[in-house]
Amino acid sequence: MKYSISSKNIMAVLIICFTAIQINAQQDSLVKNVPEIVAMARPQQDGRIMLRWAVTTPLAWRKLNEYGYQVKRYTVTRNKKTLSAPIEKLLGTFKPEPLEEWVSVIDKNDNAAVMAQSIYGEAFDVEGMDQLSAIINLAEEQEQRFTWGLYAADQDYEVAQMAGLGYVDQEVYANEKYVYKITSLVPETLIKIKEGGVFIGLHDYEDLPRPLDLAVAFFDGKSMLSWNYAIHNQTYNSYFVERSIDGVNFKGLNDLPLTTLNNSEKTDPMRMFYTDSITNGQTYYYRIRGKTPFGELSPISEVVSGKGEKKLAYVPHITSRYFEDDKTVLLEWEFMEEGNTMITGFELNQSDNVDGAYKTVVKNIPPEARKVRYDSLMPTNYMTITALGKNGSKRTSFPALVQPVDSVPPTKPKGFTGKVDSLGVVTLSWAANIEKDILGYRIFRGNNKDEEYSQITVSPHQNTIYYDSVSVKNLNSKVYYQLIAVDQRFNMSEPSEILELKKPDFIKPTQPVFKSYNIKNGKVHLSWASSSSDDVVRHELYRKAGDSLDWKLVYTVDRMQYPDTSKQDADSSMQYAGSRGHIAEGRKQWSDEDVVEGQQYTYTLIAIDDSELDSDPAPPLTVIVPKTSLHPPLQGLYGEADKEAGTITIYWKAYKEPNASKITIYKGVQGQPKNLLKEIPVEAKGIVDSKIQPNNTYEYLFRVVFGDGGLSEASTLDVKY
Repeated sequence: MKYSISSKNIMAVLIICFTAIQINAQQDSLVKNVPEIVAMARPQQDGRIMLRWAVTTPLAWRKLNEYGYQVKRYTVTRNKKTLSAPIEKLLGTFKPEPLEEWVSVIDKNDNAAVMAQSIYGEAFDVEGMDQLSAIINLAEEQEQRFTWGLYAADQDYEVAQMAGLGYVDQEVYANEKYVYKITSLVPETLIKIKEGGVFIGLHDYEDLPRPLDLAVAFFDGKSMLSWNYAIHNQTYNSYFVERSIDGVNFKGLNDLPLTTLNNSEKTDPMRMFYTDSITNGQTYYYRIRGKTPFGELSPISEVVSGKGEKKLAYVPHITSRYFEDDKTVLLEWEFMEEGNTMITGFELNQSDNVDGAYKTVVKNIPPEARKVRYDSLMPTNYMTITALGKNGSKRTSFPALVQPVDSVPPTKPKGFTGKVDSLGVVTLSWAANIEKDILGYRIFRGNNKDEEYSQITVSPHQNTIYYDSVSVKNLNSKVYYQLIAVDQRFNMSEPSEILELKKPDFIKPTQPVFKSYNIKNGKVHLSWASSSSDDVVRHELYRKAGDSLDWKLVYTVDRMQYPDTSKQDADSSMQYAGSRGHIAEGRKQWSDEDVVEGQQYTYTLIAIDDSELDSDPAPPLTVIVPKTSLHPPLQGLYGEADKEAGTITIYWKAYKEPNASKITIYKGVQGQPKNLLKEIPVEAKGIVDSKIQPNNTYEYLFRVVFGDGGLSEASTLDVKY
């Protein structure tokens, strides 16, 4: 089906094209790879709730235009109480009105024309494209339809309703609150689209806020407005600018609402801008109004005003300075001779800071003059020359540093002291320098004594007390400061002595960990890595036996601190704590001698700093000391060889030791390795071996195995066959 719009609407589409491209920046946060319906709502004072929704991808939008949306309302609370079961109500299914319904609207409404063209307009087709180009062109066309359609819906709520993207719920009550759920009617076999929703009630109504922070800058023949866009970007999607020449009667400057382009690194994401052409010398007044996606207009902003001026064509430039003494200078500057007739003269300005406030110190300099003498210099001066135009405009030179020679620095600051309170507030104080030209002090801070300190004062600090703040919850237990005095010619003194301040300690030491262990000769040998915290004074080793819940301190390891803060490889001393053990001299190892075979032991370790803060315990290490002593051997071994039967029969006495589990028997030809023959119950008193060959002497080894893993001594028997 073909569709066309009038020439008037085509022009509107072309104009909106540029704005639609801008709106892409707003839609970037909306467009996602996964299709999803997003919704918003706004209650009205007349007892209605207005709904708006959209989908996040072009393909999903196209499919939903075909199949539609379903909107349900759930009453969730009533009289500020949550209902036991929400009350469901189907509000309807929504999709774009048929094409014939748009025909009567598009000639009167440019946004309707844009939306109709986006939904029903003919496809953009270029002949002669290859298959890949055709696919790319189709994707770009669909993206543009989607973007223009959402833009038009945002600008006109009635158009949004006609496009199946809006609904007004008029059957709502002030004592209830609702969840509106919008779901896709597109079959999931075609595309799966996540549902959207919003939770709102009439009592959520709020007055629309005024647009904030409107400012204007005036130039030659134009003005530039800017205002804070980001603070209300969830409320207003576009703005109208109004202008007045008397401050009373305002007229709109833009028929189409203004949107913002914030997808460039060079743009300010916080502000919107608008440029207006004006007549120089005329005072203009400006104000703005925001527009919501529901078609509501905001209260007017504050009014800003001013006027444009034609700039002076020439700018002076200071070229040289000649010092006659430490208070007097002769300044020279350049200025085009053609500009003499355009100005009333020059003024000399002075400041002690390049970005500071400049004060006019010499006035009424003739237009033909190109030099001036000034005899009230400060130690440091920044000077500018201003040309005064006959039409009231001014042009000022770049600042020039004018500084009499002074290379003598102040003396090193003395009496530098300080303290840190429990909140991390640092109070620094020092004795004032006696030099008359002292400008202030620069303060430097470091977290380690030997590092390069960072300056924490932006400009020279002019008092002799300074407040700083440091984090008391980090791993640096101390903070270091230095002070440098600066005179008015920015000569700097030698640094003061380093001030070392200890922070309040709220940080527990880092956790020690066990590195390894082994069990040998009935002892448990432990090795660990100590806490890495500098302020640790000791480590405590704890042990518990079996399933006991009580930890027992078995050793305390003291760490020595050295002036150079270097760490020894080991803890330097060991205090006996009621259990037998051995600490390896000069190493972080310990041997526990007070253990019993077959018993389970668990060990842990904590570090304690000089503020008596405990570290987290080391992850517990659990070991079982194996039994290494042997039970009595099997007794009464006797063997008989029966050559006719081809067997060897072996007998022994019954084994009486408690907890014996089984007997393991190993066999081998004499002089060769033995292999496991069999395992038999401990109650057995003999075996018959038929796996033998003539003319061999067989060696048998017997060992009893116990239920707890213990073993008996080995018994051996040789039988010749």
